[in-house]
Amino acid sequence: MARYLAQIIVVGAQVVGRAFARAVRQEFAAGKAAADARGRAGRQSAAASSISGMSLQEAQQILNVTKFSSKEIQQNYEHLFKVNDKSVGGSFYLQSKVVRAKERLDEELQIEEMDQARKNQTKQSET
Repeated sequence: MARYLAQIIVVGAQVVGRAFARAVRQEFAAGKAAADARGRAGRQSAAASSISGMSLQEAQQILNVTKFSSKEIQQNYEHLFKVNDKSVGGSFYLQSKVVRAKERLDEELQIEEMDQARKNQTKQSET
C-alpha cells in the first residue's frame, strides 16, 4: 500500500513539474514576442527612462496625464510649475520633479513622432 502511495506522489510531482516547465516556457515566449512587438521604439523608450531616471508611468502620474497630448502636458506643466514655485511657498524639489516629468514626456513624444515618420516612410516606399 505504501508503495502505491509513493508512486502516486512521484507521478503527481512529475506532472506538476512538467506543467510548470511548460508554463515558464510559454511565459518566456510571450515576453519575447511582446518585446519584439515593441521594437525599436520600445528600446528607445527604455533608454530614455534610464537616462532621465524617471519611468514613463511616473512622469504621467506627476503631470496627471493619460494621453500623450502636447497641449495637455504643457498646460499641466505650467500649472504645477507655478504652484510649486518657491516664491509662493512651493517646493523646489517638487518643481524639479515637474520639470523632469515634462522632459521625459517630451522625449516620449519625440520617440513616437520618429516612429510614426518611419512607419509612414515605409508605407510610401512600399507603394
